Amino acid sequence: MPGFDALLNAFVTLLVTVDPFGLAPLFLALTAGMGRAERNQVAVRASLIGLGVLVLFALAGSAILGLLGITLPAFRVAGGLLLFYIAFEMIFERRQERHERSAERATTRDMIADVATFPLAIPLIAGPGAISATVLLSGSFAGAASLVALTLIIAAVIAVTYAVFVLAERIERFLGETGRSILTRLLGVLLAALAVQFVADGTRALVNAG
Repeated sequence: MPGFDALLNAFVTLLVTVDPFGLAPLFLALTAGMGRAERNQVAVRASLIGLGVLVLFALAGSAILGLLGITLPAFRVAGGLLLFYIAFEMIFERRQERHERSAERATTRDMIADVATFPLAIPLIAGPGAISATVLLSGSFAGAASLVALTLIIAAVIAVTYAVFVLAERIERFLGETGRSILTRLLGVLLAALAVQFVADGTRALVNAG
């Protein structure tokens, strides 16, 4: 069973990659014109789908990599680089613009009726960054008890995301544009440090294996 530091690291990594607070304004935009009950239904469905996708990769991610002939250290390096790119986008406010473009594409294609699935659940909640982080973390959570702990961590992150969706209007008013920008950049710096650690660990494992 991983220690407290490992559990906290996993929670922070997933929370930053999912970025619930950054998704709050997009949730409001995508559900514009809906009543409170309808917005809650969208939030529940999007959260459950996102949870299902991430838990699938937590439990079977290594097996999927094995079928493709990809070693975990190699994926750790690749995933770390991807997470670092996401951190770069967060620090320089580029990730929000990309998410907004995804939201606009959904609107123009008349997919608002299924907005919980696309783009909220996939790719905004369970996107490439969150999936990569989940697979990387699953490699450090060996054993049934550890995987249960990782699943609970994923569930906690999704619960935070759902709470943010429900309270999106209040959070946006409280943070404001400046507060959201500061929070996004701070989380981006933390994610960059975690990404570098993933790359370092993966590189060390590859060198030792060679």
